[in-house]
Amino acid sequence: MCRSIKTLRPPAIPEEAGEEEIRAAALQYVRKVSGFRAPAAHNREVFERAVDAVAEATAELLDHLEVRGARAS
Repeated sequence: MCRSIKTLRPPAIPEEAGEEEIRAAALQYVRKVSGFRAPAAHNREVFERAVDAVAEATAELLDHLEVRGARAS
């Protein structure tokens, strides 16, 4: 889908993904889906809400994934 979004779970990265990494991935996803690198002023609020929602869903996913039979977090 978007080559600049990287895998955020161990062992793909050596440690747990931080808030900044999760938000960066969420921003890239929303940019790709919306087709806008930066939203116009009238779309800024909905764009930011989408980034927040994707970041929250990503953090929840990473917190609950089981990797090789052990919890990822």
